[in-house]
Amino acid sequence: MTSKKKYKKSAKKKNITKDNSFSKIATLTTKSISTAFVNFKKSQELKKIKEIKLKKLQENNDIIKQKKDLKLWEEKLKKEDNKLRLKEDELKFREKELKVKEDDLKTENERLAKKDENLVMTNNDLRKKEKELKEKEELQNRKDIDLKVREEEQENRELKEKKRRERVLKLIKEEEEKQKQQENIKIKEWEEKFDREQKIREQKENLREQKLREKELERLRSFDNNNDQVENNYSPTLEKFEVDTSKEN
Repeated sequence: MTSKKKYKKSAKKKNITKDNSFSKIATLTTKSISTAFVNFKKSQELKKIKEIKLKKLQENNDIIKQKKDLKLWEEKLKKEDNKLRLKEDELKFREKELKVKEDDLKTENERLAKKDENLVMTNNDLRKKEKELKEKEELQNRKDIDLKVREEEQENRELKEKKRRERVLKLIKEEEEKQKQQENIKIKEWEEKFDREQKIREQKENLREQKLREKELERLRSFDNNNDQVENNYSPTLEKFEVDTSKEN
């Protein structure tokens, strides 16, 4: 405990000594410090003024540069504006051309739409006509088939009829030939009979004429000589009578 107290006391004395030395030093350097501070403050103010001047100068330079930049920018903008105007004019011109093309395209689309409608109508008409034509062709084909069938049937009937007629004609011809033969036989028989009868009639007629001549001769003989001339005239008449009788027979 005692040693600690002693140490504290010695330490306290040392601290007081240091404080006194510091106070002396502080007293000695206060004036120099104040002078230095004033000088520092002045230098700081000068520096600040200089900085302000430099800043203003810099600002002026910046302003000049900005003006130049603005002028350049303005010229650039002016050029860009001219370009934009030219481009705008070009766009307007192109817009007009586009509008004209759109109008032409609209007109062409309307024309094509109308043409398409006409084509659709024409196509429908063609389909309708094609259908009608197909139906007509089918009907005509059926008619042709029916006609062909009828023609074949007619040909068959005609062929049958022809064969039948040929058979009938053949039979008729055979019958006619047969009848003709029979008639020829009959005619021949009749001729033979007629010849026989004719001969008989001629014989009878000859006998009758002979008798008449004989009678006539007897009658003529009874006439006198004057009647010879009559007899002579009568003889040609008798001969003529004989000739006429023969012709009649």
